[in-house]
Amino acid sequence: MSARERRELAALEKMPDSAIDTSDIPEVTDWSKAQVGRFYRPIKQPVTIRLDADVVAWFKATAPQYQTAVNKVLREHMERNAANDSSSQPKAKKKRG
Repeated sequence: MSARERRELAALEKMPDSAIDTSDIPEVTDWSKAQVGRFYRPIKQPVTIRLDADVVAWFKATAPQYQTAVNKVLREHMERNAANDSSSQPKAKKKRG
């Protein structure tokens, strides 16, 4: 980013929203075709997990990207249960000193 662009952005940042002319940008009022999570890419963490052989075989047979399918099932379970149980939120690990 050039110095000029940084100055322009800094000036815009200082302006109140009401002072910024957005007349050339149409306001979006219909969000029916919006895609939730389209640009969201959570950080992946490699893990080793022991699963029943038949469970792994079923996922491999039914989903070309079976690890993605397993992750989706686990995420759905987590989200469904997190809504019911606030204690299910992960706790921060304490550092050992």
